[in-house]
Amino acid sequence: MAKSVELLAIPELGIEVQVVESGAATGGERCAFEITGRPRGFLTQEHAHAVQSERLEPLSGAMRVAMEGRSYVLSAGDVLDIPPGTPHTQEPMGTGAGTVRITHTPAASSEGFLEKLATLSRDGRLLKSGWPRPTAAAELILEYGDAGAASKPPPAVQRAIAKTILGGARAGRAARERAAAATDNEYLFVDEWDVAAPAPVVFDALADARSYPTWWTPVYIDVDADGPPVLGKVSRQHFKGRLPYHLHTQSTITRLEPPHLVQGDVEGDLRGRGTWTLTPIPGGTHVRFDWQVFADRKLLRMLTPVLRPVFRWNHDWAIARAMEGLEPYARGASASAPVAAEGEATLPGDAVPSAG
Repeated sequence: MAKSVELLAIPELGIEVQVVESGAATGGERCAFEITGRPRGFLTQEHAHAVQSERLEPLSGAMRVAMEGRSYVLSAGDVLDIPPGTPHTQEPMGTGAGTVRITHTPAASSEGFLEKLATLSRDGRLLKSGWPRPTAAAELILEYGDAGAASKPPPAVQRAIAKTILGGARAGRAARERAAAATDNEYLFVDEWDVAAPAPVVFDALADARSYPTWWTPVYIDVDADGPPVLGKVSRQHFKGRLPYHLHTQSTITRLEPPHLVQGDVEGDLRGRGTWTLTPIPGGTHVRFDWQVFADRKLLRMLTPVLRPVFRWNHDWAIARAMEGLEPYARGASASAPVAAEGEATLPGDAVPSAG
C-alpha cells in the first residue's frame, strides 16, 4: 500500500506522523498511521478512546503498554488490541527512535486530531515539554475528545473545565481591548468566569490569602497572613508566574464587603490594586477580577513597550491556574465547612495574582 507523502512533524511531542490508511479510503471503517520517534509529554499519560478500538503494531524499537492492571512489552512483530473506552498508557522503551503502526476502528476523528496537533505545533501552542498550552488543551478536549482523552477526571468535567478556560481567554481578550486606552506605564487586566459554588464560599476562598497556596498552584508559594480580614489588614505573598522569577509583595485590604467584594492595594516587587467582585448566579457565582498594575519602577517603565505582551501572556497563565483550582476548592469547602453570613467575614487574606 502506498504511503502518503506528507509527514506531520510534531517535535514538541517527539514524533513524526504519517497517515498510511485514511478514513476516507475505508469509508470511515478505520484509519492507520505510523508514528516515528520517542513520544513524550501528554502522549504518555493514561487515556482512553471512547468509541474506537486501537491496534498497536511496533515496526521497530519497543514500547510498554499498561491497561487493566497488566503491563505488556511490545517489539517488532507483536500486536496488541485495546478495546474502546479502556484506560491505558503507552511509552517508548530502550533508547533511540522507534516506529509503531496504530490502527483505529472506526476512523472517527483521529486524523483531524493528528492534524490539529501539527497545527498547534506550527503555531507555537505546544510546550517543549510535550504539553499543550491551556487554551490548546481546551480546544483538543472540545473538538477531539472522542479521538482520545485523559482517563481522569470524567469527560463531562474535562469539557466543563475546557469551556471555562476558553471563556476566560475570550474575556481576557476583551479585557485587553478595553485596556488599550490605558497609559503606557499601566497594565489593566479584567478576567471573568463562573464558579459552581455559592458566593459566600467563593468569597472566603478569595479573601483568605492563606488558602492560595492550596488551590492557586503553582502560582502561590507562600502567604503570611495573620488574623481575620478587616480594613487595613496587611499580608505578605510569595508567588511566581510562567516566567522564571519569583515576586514578593505586601497587600493591604482597602475594601471588604462580604460576600460580594474584596480589594487590596499591593506594594513590593509590583505596585497595583486588585478587586474581586462576586455575583450570585443560578448554580453558582460569577467571578470578576480587576487587576491594575503600575509600571512605575524605572527598569520596568523602560521595558514596558517591549515586555507588555509577555506580561499579558504571563497573567493569562496565572489566571488559568486560578480557574482550574478555585471551583474544586470552593466546592470542597462548601461540603465540609460553614460559610459566613452576609456582612461577616470569617477568613483572612487579600492577596492578588501577579501581572508578570
